[in-house]
Amino acid sequence: MSRLPSALQPAWPVLKRGHRLATRATGAVHRRTGFLTGERAGPARATVRAEATAALEPDRVRLHPGGPAVLLDRQVPPGSPKDHWVFRDRARFEVDRRYTLEIRDGVVVGDYSAHITPGGTLDYETSTYFGVDGWPEHPVFLRSRLPRAEHVEGTLLSLATRGSAANYYHFLLDVLPRWGVFRECLPELEPDVLWLNTGSRYMRELIGLLGLDRYPAISPGRHTTVRADRLLAPCIPNPHLMAPTWTTGWLKDNLPARDVAGRPRRIYLTRGSARNTRRLVNEAEVLEILEPLGFVVLDPGTLTVQEQIDHFTAAEVIVAPHGAALANLAFCGPGVRVLELFAPRYVNPCYWTIADNIPDARYRYLVCGTDARREGAPMQGVLTDITADPAAVRSALEELLS
Repeated sequence: MSRLPSALQPAWPVLKRGHRLATRATGAVHRRTGFLTGERAGPARATVRAEATAALEPDRVRLHPGGPAVLLDRQVPPGSPKDHWVFRDRARFEVDRRYTLEIRDGVVVGDYSAHITPGGTLDYETSTYFGVDGWPEHPVFLRSRLPRAEHVEGTLLSLATRGSAANYYHFLLDVLPRWGVFRECLPELEPDVLWLNTGSRYMRELIGLLGLDRYPAISPGRHTTVRADRLLAPCIPNPHLMAPTWTTGWLKDNLPARDVAGRPRRIYLTRGSARNTRRLVNEAEVLEILEPLGFVVLDPGTLTVQEQIDHFTAAEVIVAPHGAALANLAFCGPGVRVLELFAPRYVNPCYWTIADNIPDARYRYLVCGTDARREGAPMQGVLTDITADPAAVRSALEELLS
């Protein structure tokens, strides 16, 4: 999700392209002249694999291995239009190996959590960013020099990552499982400080539910920079939004439901009424179909995290426009049925990949409108509002429930 105000969201594709071009141009200059800024110099180079980072500075950088790479082989889900290319292209995917990168005298920068070695190498694999074409477009290269770094004694465990500063999905699927990776790689080690977002209520609630509030934490901001005696950066477990099976299993095991009694079995997730937020414009018409079938409207933003976990655990059928609350599918039980609604210029398979990890789950998508662009065109309408044909919703729901 972009940081633009909702009124400017339609301009996001153009502005993003300009941002990428500016980063390439200024980055090429800053990498050559950064040495002039002394100890606040930005990275002078980057690697695309953590192994390469370790090989460049073996006296300061070490890789702690975890689990192996895994091939995900999924069936394209049913939906309209049939066999949508977004789902077809993600049906077979190899999820990379797990590891924790250790950097002695390492630096972490900004709310995108860029990890930099003392030799000036950006480890791009643990510092990836959205919507860019490789490390030369990483926004850290927009900086002529880094902000002045705060020194952290001991071990700093970096859990925050791109997108985690203000998005429930990324905090749940990208940030928290990094703790699981760390524990897998270094089970006996206790960090001294966490690099972890704490600015939102749901973040603090999730941190508390996992017991991570027992550690001091630095919440990264745009200009926050820290140099640690020992910086640990677990791999990003979900970099391509493919929800590896172990991540959803880990979440369900470590964030169990507590009170499912009396929760509705059929729920519709609303995104409110603000423009350019992926809201369902004609929600009232769709609810005329859903409510007689026993659906209850749920606004996840008004609930505590534990209440969301409990609701999704109890749910048997879920209908929703595409949105971060669907990350809670990770807590659903076997056999859950899901209908997800999309705008035609932004079809994202990330919640299908979660649903596919649930035994006997049935997932169906409905693209509400036509995308006349070529197959494979960038999905740039990130927060485009959705208008659904009520008859199409009824038909999709009947097939889902049959």
